[in-house]
Amino acid sequence: MIRVLVADDHPVYRRGLVGVLAEEGDVEVVGEAADGDAALRLAAELRPDVVLMDLHMPGVNGVEATRRLAPECRVLVLTMFDDDESVLAATRAGARGYLVKGASGERIMSAVRAVAAGDAVFGADVAGRVLDVLAADRRGARAGRPFPALTDREREVLDLIAAGRSNPEIARRLFLSDKTVRNHVSAIFAKLQVADRAQAIVRAREAGLGLDG
Repeated sequence: MIRVLVADDHPVYRRGLVGVLAEEGDVEVVGEAADGDAALRLAAELRPDVVLMDLHMPGVNGVEATRRLAPECRVLVLTMFDDDESVLAATRAGARGYLVKGASGERIMSAVRAVAAGDAVFGADVAGRVLDVLAADRRGARAGRPFPALTDREREVLDLIAAGRSNPEIARRLFLSDKTVRNHVSAIFAKLQVADRAQAIVRAREAGLGLDG
């Protein structure tokens, strides 16, 4: 029997997903969580075989919850977001699978069984990007460049964040709009798997960024 914890903040979708899982004779839904904090608490209490994890939830988000649970707990991401930053962040956090909401019940069940068996499962729409991310990591590692998943512009922004610059200061320095800087900062946080600016500064300074001010 595969013991599954479902973590999703949309009650209608969560109940529908639980219904799909409950129809399977080899699956038992042991708990439901409406946010990341509850997912962490219930995973520690119930020890499920698989956590079906939404990414964008109140409190601790799905990426951070995945990072805290993996690899002891196998996480299968099921989310409406298929942008590169979300895929990258979940993969780096240790997710064993990544599906986009809208996948059929049959596809979800196949992925649950595969992840429970120790396999990695990624939908066809995101698998290619996961491979690209891994290849970029290898190229960056060979070149000795920190944070190879960041674009050159994102690395510039991170360098200035690490130097203590605010978003408006970064925008003026790089001749960018405030909105563009905010978008870069959000992408950086996702790729570095950090929750806030303070964590990003620590990671960046450990890698030698921000030293020139």
